[in-house]
Amino acid sequence: MKSVAIVILNYNTQKFLAEFLPSVCATNYDNLKIVLADNASDDASIVYTRQHFPQVEIIALEKNHGFTGGYNRALKQVQADYYVLLNSDVKVDPNWIQPMVDLVEKNHMIAAIQPKLLDYHSIDKFEYAGGSGGYIDKYGYPYCRGRLFDTIETDKGQYNDARQVFWATGAALFIKADLYHSLGGLDEDFFAHMEEIDLCWRLQNEGHLVWVCPQSVVYHVGGGTMHKSNPKKTYLNFRNGLILLLKNLPSNQLFPVIMMRLILDHIAAYRFLFKGNTCEFKAIAKAHFHFIFQIGKWWKKRQVINDNKAYYHAEVYRKSLVWAYFKKGKKVFSSL
Repeated sequence: MKSVAIVILNYNTQKFLAEFLPSVCATNYDNLKIVLADNASDDASIVYTRQHFPQVEIIALEKNHGFTGGYNRALKQVQADYYVLLNSDVKVDPNWIQPMVDLVEKNHMIAAIQPKLLDYHSIDKFEYAGGSGGYIDKYGYPYCRGRLFDTIETDKGQYNDARQVFWATGAALFIKADLYHSLGGLDEDFFAHMEEIDLCWRLQNEGHLVWVCPQSVVYHVGGGTMHKSNPKKTYLNFRNGLILLLKNLPSNQLFPVIMMRLILDHIAAYRFLFKGNTCEFKAIAKAHFHFIFQIGKWWKKRQVINDNKAYYHAEVYRKSLVWAYFKKGKKVFSSL
């Protein structure tokens, strides 16, 4: 039986550990270990875990390395065939691991899988961070089966088929350990947000597949460490979205796609401004400034990309999601 390591990256979330570690520890899988990687929390997370969950291994990092750096450093110390990167604010069903193992064992081209993410507070609805599998449009805007922008669908079983997707959520990411390391793990310059999309894109550019397995179900609180309306999150999402494109687009798509993305981002920024949300406006302006003035740094991250196939993944929506959503009124995944 293949070994699985569930690795929870923690920073000052003792309350979530108390609430959700019991479900993780109740996971039914024989060759399993659970690891808490602590990003130098200054609450009682480590002490609490040692006292109440002695079966959980603990990796205490010397400082807060963010989501990306924390996982990269922790996973170098974890031996397993498969990793599951799991947020601390996630409740899991007891049998959530086995369906993902079965799926990847049947199709060895699969490198990463996500379970179906439902909202912990409204379990009949999909959760913003992953829904039932992630996609992007031609300009790099991410969306999910079950979530377009801020419109969340009710789960009626309409997306219960396991299938290939473009990205798998970092809230509960099942991935082959050897591929995680061979690709260098998560890009630490992202710090947080969009880093899992970048990793999944790099996996696909190497010929691997990303899937969703809705037979595995988890329940995500979301916004546990940073609410989606937080200007820092806005900054990271808009900056990292541009870095994502610059790193992974083939050269024949690079200029037109990024220029249009900048225009669409500007429209979004002024939409915030007209609504009186100057913090979000400033966050987008800051994101663009940092992207443009560090463009040489991001350019060095580009890999050798085959222009004939790299951008033409079947899971990329060939049109503008912004236009479809705001102008054509397409609010659910099945309408695209």
